[in-house]
Amino acid sequence: VQLQASGGGLVQSGGSLRVACVASGFDLEHYAVGWFRQAPGKERKGLSYISSDSDTGTGYYEDSVKGRFTISRDNAKNTVYLQMNGLKSEDTAVYYCAAEPGIERRYGRTWYKAPPALWVGYWGQGTLVTVSS
Repeated sequence: VQLQASGGGLVQSGGSLRVACVASGFDLEHYAVGWFRQAPGKERKGLSYISSDSDTGTGYYEDSVKGRFTISRDNAKNTVYLQMNGLKSEDTAVYYCAAEPGIERRYGRTWYKAPPALWVGYWGQGTLVTVSS
């Protein structure tokens, strides 16, 4: 049972990248999923979240990435993606995904505001995104 984040790499400022969060051993469609990032010397912060409802889920975004990043899920591939466009140097970080069972039920309508410490389910190992200016 694990999550694996992949797809990171080196990209120029203004470019695009798509990172993937693949689950094995459990059905990711039944879990809310969040993408987080941690820059060197900084705390891990949440970026984008997708709910477990319906076939596609509802996406939520932090202000810093709203309009540039898009979260989506492909249940057939047991995968959640984060499409990142208009990348900036300040987006450079290690990107992590997490899947948390029951977080929507525990925290209600604002479940996506739960800090990283409350995501105690599954975490991917992280994938490095480097944006060159």
